[in-house]
Amino acid sequence: MIKIIDYKAGNAPSVLNAVNRLGYCAELARREEELHGASHIILPGVGSAGATMRSLRDMALIEALEHLVLNEKTLFLGICVGLQILLEYSEEENTRCLGWIKGRVVRFDESKVRVPQMGWNEVCLSESPINPTMRDYFYFVNSYYALPEDMCDIWGVADYGEEFAAAVRKDNIFAAQFHVEKSGEAGLNLLGRFLSC
Repeated sequence: MIKIIDYKAGNAPSVLNAVNRLGYCAELARREEELHGASHIILPGVGSAGATMRSLRDMALIEALEHLVLNEKTLFLGICVGLQILLEYSEEENTRCLGWIKGRVVRFDESKVRVPQMGWNEVCLSESPINPTMRDYFYFVNSYYALPEDMCDIWGVADYGEEFAAAVRKDNIFAAQFHVEKSGEAGLNLLGRFLSC
């Protein structure tokens, strides 16, 4: 069963709608016991890294997520802030994050680009177990971006003033800075590839 984490700072209903449009059944999960039996876990996000981490702690989900994703190797997809909290630290609200991927999250340089980035941007995704090498346009709303310590963890890149990590992946963990659920056919295609694994 596909489980979508439903927390205060997330946009779980829109992700659920996208999953349903693809013909898959999914459930929203708000408690640890609701994650049992997950084949795929999706952590959507809008808002801040700090608010997301507080919500996950308040819901007592962090330990369960770490067990399922890191130990049981359940397939995981992070979206937007759901990507950013995978790293160790975010400049946003000086937040300690999950640390599943080594690195940090920094703010775009406002002297070079308008912040937040809002709109469509071209992403080049490298080959992975869920996709061939591909280049397409996806929808972004972000003021911060990831700086993984290991370049091998970068799954996709885009340009906004300079090249940045638009997607990361490690083992069974996939994450996109862009909103797959708001990215039209390209986003649904990528989401469907993830769900079909």
